[in-house]
Amino acid sequence: MPTPTPTATFAEKTANSATLSLQNLVQSFLQRKIATRSMRTMGALGHAHRTILVRALKSLEPLIQLIITDFNLTENGWLFTGRNGSDPVDPLYGFTSLKQLYLKADPQYDGRYTVPVLWDKKTQTIVNNESSEIIRMFYDSFDEFLEPDQREANKPGGGFYPPHLRKQIDEMNEWVYNTVNNGVYKCGFATTQEAYDANVYPLFKSLDRLEAHLADPSHQPYLFGEHLTEADVRLYTTMARFDVAYYNIFNCNLKMIRHDYPRLSKWLRNLYWDTSDRTNGGVFKKTTFFEVYKYGYLRAKGRQTHGGSDVGWSVVIPRGPVPDIEPLTDEEERELIDGTAKKLNGLKLDSNGVGASPTSHNPFSAQGEGRGMGAIFGADIDSPTDGVASPTTSTTVGSPSASRAGEDDNETGFDENGEFHPRRMIKRRTTYGEENAKWYKAAKKAEKKLGAPTMHLAL
Repeated sequence: MPTPTPTATFAEKTANSATLSLQNLVQSFLQRKIATRSMRTMGALGHAHRTILVRALKSLEPLIQLIITDFNLTENGWLFTGRNGSDPVDPLYGFTSLKQLYLKADPQYDGRYTVPVLWDKKTQTIVNNESSEIIRMFYDSFDEFLEPDQREANKPGGGFYPPHLRKQIDEMNEWVYNTVNNGVYKCGFATTQEAYDANVYPLFKSLDRLEAHLADPSHQPYLFGEHLTEADVRLYTTMARFDVAYYNIFNCNLKMIRHDYPRLSKWLRNLYWDTSDRTNGGVFKKTTFFEVYKYGYLRAKGRQTHGGSDVGWSVVIPRGPVPDIEPLTDEEERELIDGTAKKLNGLKLDSNGVGASPTSHNPFSAQGEGRGMGAIFGADIDSPTDGVASPTTSTTVGSPSASRAGEDDNETGFDENGEFHPRRMIKRRTTYGEENAKWYKAAKKAEKKLGAPTMHLAL
């Protein structure tokens, strides 16, 4: 392994930018022996969601710990409160806010205190807080600690960022990010009619373009064919939030995905409902929380309307659309099961007719514990409060059975004061004893090889 290249201080590397870049902060991350790191993110945010997905798809839970903040963005930024699925304090240093972590890295830092954050526990500094760069680190930087079949070089199709597709993926990423991933925020936080109009029409033009892209048989079932790539991950986090949150809350209401984009809708539903090994046991579904998206974006809009204040107003969560995401049709489900469209193997149906894999995977394993090479800090709501090897059985929030009109706050996980209770979510998440046992065995094997956990991902 090459000798690590010395890195400049946090302040030197971020003097001209509020967002840390991989090249500017750690010059040779991908060449270094990865030691002690952690990462924080906020679960309602689509960009942070990318890091959770790739962590889970790559089975990095034994290596990268998940640490979660309260998903309520306050006047003091992201906080550790012990509420809404968060840790009561940062388990590394006892901090109560993400700001403290940034200032520990550099006391002179005066930029934005954003999530996600990848934190190096050994050098006690921030490695990166840009989700697009963090997920690329996750693709192969930890492969030496994974089983051979989990390594990028051995994956069918070349992994999430295959060399033969990089040009096309980069091109799609650019326009999708500017007009779709970021476009929804430009619409939602526009303060003038001109600003809104300048972004809402390009947003839907790009959705039309994606719909046309998926019409090509070589772009099915995923955006670039038979195998998942980075482009699917980056688009999914926005599409999963579109109908339930962006359509109404951010005024992205010219069309709905479910009614006006049949190919995009099928692509989205295939990812969400697939619990086969292709999605590592259904990590798209397990990391998607529709109720939190509504709540989080309504709070963000409310704070904008009230000048950044959290006082004197409350959030009323809309109950529609119903369901949060539509089920697969019988034909689509058969395609998913028998492999006609996706060539999937081993997918079985549970008693409710929902796809289930006995080797399905818990993307929130090792959350809040000193396990793995890193940690994710953030505000995701599916926060296991039981041990990593404890089984639970039920359905994920957002499934048709959990998204009917008129369900009360106890059913949705929020109490009468609007506070989220993660134990309620746990009862509606599907995991399997066999799955957890398999994960636990892998975790202990990795810990023995590494000697100690070294990385944290903060959401």
